[in-house]
Amino acid sequence: MSVDEYDYALPTHLIAQTPAEERDASRLMVISRRLGTRTHRTFRDLPKFLRPGDVLVFNDTRVLHARMHARREGSGGRVELLLLRPCGAGVWEAMARPARRLVPGEQLRLDSGAVVSLIDRYAGGTVKIALPPEVEGDLESHAKLPLPPYIRDYEGDPDRYQTVYARLDGSVAAPTAGLHFTPGLLETLRVMGVLIRYVTLHVGPGTFKPVQAQRLEDHVMHAEQYLVPESLPGELRTIREHGGRVIAVGTTSARSLEAIAGQPECAGRWCETDLYIRPGYEWRMIDGLITNFHLPRSTLLMLVASLAGQNDWRAAYEEAIQQQYRFYSFGDAMLLL
Repeated sequence: MSVDEYDYALPTHLIAQTPAEERDASRLMVISRRLGTRTHRTFRDLPKFLRPGDVLVFNDTRVLHARMHARREGSGGRVELLLLRPCGAGVWEAMARPARRLVPGEQLRLDSGAVVSLIDRYAGGTVKIALPPEVEGDLESHAKLPLPPYIRDYEGDPDRYQTVYARLDGSVAAPTAGLHFTPGLLETLRVMGVLIRYVTLHVGPGTFKPVQAQRLEDHVMHAEQYLVPESLPGELRTIREHGGRVIAVGTTSARSLEAIAGQPECAGRWCETDLYIRPGYEWRMIDGLITNFHLPRSTLLMLVASLAGQNDWRAAYEEAIQQQYRFYSFGDAMLLL
């Protein structure tokens, strides 16, 4: 199958540059696969489409303040660093741009004034750096949230790029389907008998990369760390057996649940998954999905297509464009049931 089948034209003014004024005031397209219908509501109407005994599974990862700007101590050249993951006390793997001229052992002075040391440089712009304790212990003072490249000049509240339930630092991008939830909406769902459960998947930089291979099957999926509580897979199976629906909040939650179905030995401990969900995939753990509208030619869009169907995802996106929905991270959402 060709990646061209997952391309579409999006007017640039529909790429959301700021979040909705209130989290749950964003729009919600409700897609019924059984009825073949699409309904337009607001996100705070979500409880009307759920029932007692359903379960929503959220990704409780938190976005790191991971983007640093620095100058090389010798030449004064500018360097941008994106922290990826810790690999020891004070040592981090990062992406550097530009990286070609960086030399192991040199010092990089952050715009905050702190100095980090370059330990090693690898292919593809990846580097290993040493952060002083005052930087590692207070990233918010030395780095910025790594907003995606299609969001330009956002100067609003950085907490709007975090979910209200974010708990574990580790992502370089937000699990954006969760950005629409408020504490009040979560409480409404609990009171009506909808179960709330959490997994953790730390979103990596590959989430924004379009598929470069012409054939879908030739794409190499990036790996990400995830954690599913030990008791959750069994609990979800019981819920489904009793008529409840498992609805993943976001593609990262969906991938975590489907990954644990294939790696049951990973329940209760950190593992890595490079699960590549595309049309033809046989879903095992979820009955529905809440998600934003994704970039063309992306693995996120292919995941949605695998659940919605090839014709239905395209019809939904065409209707969203016609109805002036807002797209991508700060944009509107769909509920796929």
